[in-house]
Amino acid sequence: MFRHINEDIRTVFNEDPAAKNKFEVICCYPGLHAIWAHRIAHWFYKRKEFTTARIISHMSRFITGIEIHPGAKIGRRFFIDHGMGIVIGETTEIGDDVLIYQGVVLGGTSSEKKKRHPTLGDRVVVGAGAIVLGAVNIGDDARVGAGSVVISDVPAGATIVGVPGRIGKKEKSPHVQALEHGKLPDPIAEAINAVRQEQAILEERIKKLEKG
Repeated sequence: MFRHINEDIRTVFNEDPAAKNKFEVICCYPGLHAIWAHRIAHWFYKRKEFTTARIISHMSRFITGIEIHPGAKIGRRFFIDHGMGIVIGETTEIGDDVLIYQGVVLGGTSSEKKKRHPTLGDRVVVGAGAIVLGAVNIGDDARVGAGSVVISDVPAGATIVGVPGRIGKKEKSPHVQALEHGKLPDPIAEAINAVRQEQAILEERIKKLEKG
């Protein structure tokens, strides 16, 4: 248990340059508190003590502003940056080294008792205010831009932006270190630029034909 706690604290220092010391991290990081509370709630949930698990989850939401259903499965070194307004549903599965920002919703689209929430692979980054709905798969090293709405699978290494989410160029590097929103690809702009380039080529051909 203490090994996991130390690993969580190291993750904060690795992901947040604002972290100054261990005492500050332990006392002042609601994302960390939410993860620790979820581990306790999930322990009770796996043992079918659902009411106890939900009470712990509910208290954690009241204190941190982060709602994680006790049934969600979360991997190691998960980091929530800020965190207010985050919602993670019951059948959500999150891999290792995942980073999500405030206002993210990992929600369901069905009332049936089945897998209905997203699955995030390893090293996924989800930007502020992004919404991922349904039993979709977000591949390893994928990035979801701020404010995006994802309703279909995202391949590994891809960046998705917009409403609904559109896939931009895949990252050449297999590891995602940060989500630089100012450098995210714009699939719509890329498509418009491609049309403009084709139009310019056609106009040049027409001019040559007219001269001939």
